[in-house]
Amino acid sequence: MSVDPNAPTQGGFPVPPGAGEHRRPGAARYLVPALFAAVVAVGLGAYGKVHDPEGTAFNLAGFSSTSAVKAWLGTTAFAFALLQVVSALMLYGKLPGPSWSAALHRWSGRIAFLVAVPVAVHCLYALGYQTYSTRVMWHSLLGCFFFGAFSAKMLLLRSEKLPGWLLPVVAGLVFASLTVLWLTSALWFFRTFGVTT
Repeated sequence: MSVDPNAPTQGGFPVPPGAGEHRRPGAARYLVPALFAAVVAVGLGAYGKVHDPEGTAFNLAGFSSTSAVKAWLGTTAFAFALLQVVSALMLYGKLPGPSWSAALHRWSGRIAFLVAVPVAVHCLYALGYQTYSTRVMWHSLLGCFFFGAFSAKMLLLRSEKLPGWLLPVVAGLVFASLTVLWLTSALWFFRTFGVTT
C-alpha cells in the first residue's frame, strides 16, 4: 500500500508544500556552535576566577617542577598542532601529501587536544584565572578562548554544507590561540628558566 505524502492527515490538516523536501539549514547551525563556544570559554573563565587556586594539581616523575611539566606538555601539544596545520594544507591540496594525510590530521589533532587537557586542568585548578601581568592576562584569556573555539570547531565538523571558508577560519583561530598560549607559557618558561626538565 502506498501513501500519498501530500494527502491530508487524519486530523484534516494538509501537509505543507515542500515538507518532505530537504530544506537548507538556517543560521542555527552556525549560532549553536558559537553559543556553545561562548558558554565553554566564559564557564572556564568564571570557574578559574572564583576557584581558590591550590598551587599545584599534578607533577610527573622526572621533572623538576610542575611548570616544567606544563612547558613540555604545552610544547608537545603545539608540535602536534603544527602537524595539524601541515596535514590540513595537504588535505586542501596546498601541499603534496600522502594518502594517509586525513588520518594524520585527525590523530595529530586528537593527540594535541589530549596533551593540552592536563595543562588546562592544572592552570585552572592550581592557578585560576589571573590578570596580574599582561602576559598572564593574555594567557588566561586565550586559554579560555582556545577551548571555546575548539568546541565550536568540533561541532562544525559535524555540520553539512558549510561554506568552504568557515572551517579553516575557525581552525585558524584555534591554532592562533594555541600559538599565543605556547608563546606566553612554555616559550616564556624556557627563556626564563632554561630548557630544563
